Amino acid sequence: MIRAIVAYGDPVLKKEAEEVQENHPDLGQLIEDMWETMYEADGVGLAAPQIGLSLRLFVADGSPFGEGDGGDPGCVGFKRVMINPVLFDLSEETSSMDEGCLSIPGVREPVTRPERIGVEYYDQDWNLVEERLDGLAARIVQHENDHLDGTMIPDHVPAAKRMLLHGKLRDIGLGKVPVDYKMKFPKSRRR
Repeated sequence: MIRAIVAYGDPVLKKEAEEVQENHPDLGQLIEDMWETMYEADGVGLAAPQIGLSLRLFVADGSPFGEGDGGDPGCVGFKRVMINPVLFDLSEETSSMDEGCLSIPGVREPVTRPERIGVEYYDQDWNLVEERLDGLAARIVQHENDHLDGTMIPDHVPAAKRMLLHGKLRDIGLGKVPVDYKMKFPKSRRR
């Protein structure tokens, strides 16, 4: 089932999400819904808070970034469900790249992140997994993990730039932006 993606301004996007319990009801169906919702919106990642659920869970598929000449080989076959992820060993080496977010349609801003990370998480079968990631796969995981901590792209940009984005972010919250996927806006649509 395709779920509505929560737009910037909804309080669920700014709070720290709760750990998922192994016996969480209908967890398998929730994960399937998240995949379907993410693909319908042409995303490469989707965190549970983005569909209004304050849970430490996200899905990610970086495969599109691994395709073609110049693609990131670390993203080939990079498709994960991460439950209760914990990041560690973030490299001192960083890189900056424009990032977008399904909850902030039309906004792309440069975000500086560590190049390499370690991550420990439970997969959808509740197996504990630990892996090292770099490049775009590491970036995708960090972006989605930010959602679990109530952090979004505007939190990564300098205050002056955030002020310039204020009007656009307000319009997103009011539903005054075109989107071609199912979206839930926190404030009524005013014309």
